[in-house]
Amino acid sequence: MSRIGQRAITVPSGVTVEVKNDTVTAKGKIGTLSMKLVPEVAAQYEGSTLKVTAKDSSDRAKAMWGMTRTLINNMVKGVADGFSTDLIIEGVGYRAALDGKNVKLALGFSHDVLYPIPEGIKITVGKPTELKVFGADRQQVGQVAAEIRAFRPPEPYKGKGIRYSDEYILRKEGKKK
Repeated sequence: MSRIGQRAITVPSGVTVEVKNDTVTAKGKIGTLSMKLVPEVAAQYEGSTLKVTAKDSSDRAKAMWGMTRTLINNMVKGVADGFSTDLIIEGVGYRAALDGKNVKLALGFSHDVLYPIPEGIKITVGKPTELKVFGADRQQVGQVAAEIRAFRPPEPYKGKGIRYSDEYILRKEGKKK
């Protein structure tokens, strides 16, 4: 039995949730997200709580029950408050700047890297070496941050590259003479 799936999702004020034809839609101040339910689970919205239940006791239904509850909970949190990921750029001459609907990254290549900002994502540049990726969809925020980090992942000798703000880079010792 799913322990996560048993918990009810509390919907905060300012967020409207609608369950229709195996589709859950959440609307809030950040945006609108929707998700189609898998056939093994069902959702009921009563008052200010949303409950996800498994339709049968098969292994797949149990697995989908907890995952679906977590995905719906992330949707509700996302449209209410949003999700963000911070990136830090380290290296001499490495920097980022907004260029219209693109992020311009100078990462030591012979050319600047232009990354187009996807719909539903907001990227802010505080300092030239700090990026903040913000959006309602948790999966999309993480994907965009991972794509930006993939242009120049941190290397273990000097720590140069793009890293998450909470990431620790295990440093290696250089060659000895």
